[in-house]
Amino acid sequence: MLYGCGLRCMEARSVRLQDLDFDRKTVLVVQGKGKKDRYVPLSEHLIRGLKQYIDAERPDEWLFNGQPMENRKGGDFDSRYSQKGVQWAVSSASKKAGIIKHVNVHTLRHTFATHLLEDGMDIMTLKELLGHERIETTLVYLHIAQSGRRKPFSPLDTLFAACAPKTK
Repeated sequence: MLYGCGLRCMEARSVRLQDLDFDRKTVLVVQGKGKKDRYVPLSEHLIRGLKQYIDAERPDEWLFNGQPMENRKGGDFDSRYSQKGVQWAVSSASKKAGIIKHVNVHTLRHTFATHLLEDGMDIMTLKELLGHERIETTLVYLHIAQSGRRKPFSPLDTLFAACAPKTK
């Protein structure tokens, strides 16, 4: 959900079963950052995985239920998966996959945005999918994405390539 839908950690933790619409291939993000609701697409791959997860884990209200802790300090907590739990799951999965580079929860959201730009999505649609208030926040991804751009090169390379004798 973090990568496949570009959700923030709190948004992924707050998905209820009723927010999933497998027929329309969407998930409703309720009260995301800025207290706004939005719909994001669900891929067929993610839908298959979510259905298997739901069948196996039988979540009640929240898609991702945490384990209740007895005598927990700090007040009442609902049964959602904790932020630290999500962070631990991402860290553990990246290590298990052999990824050397540091990966955190937000890395997956950034990668979602970058990949969509590289696949040709326009910046305004991406802004809406990410739930950004300001376009400036989304424009950061244009500097990261390599959509249709050539890698930097020296003009000496093209000059000498043009002057080099042709070999047959």
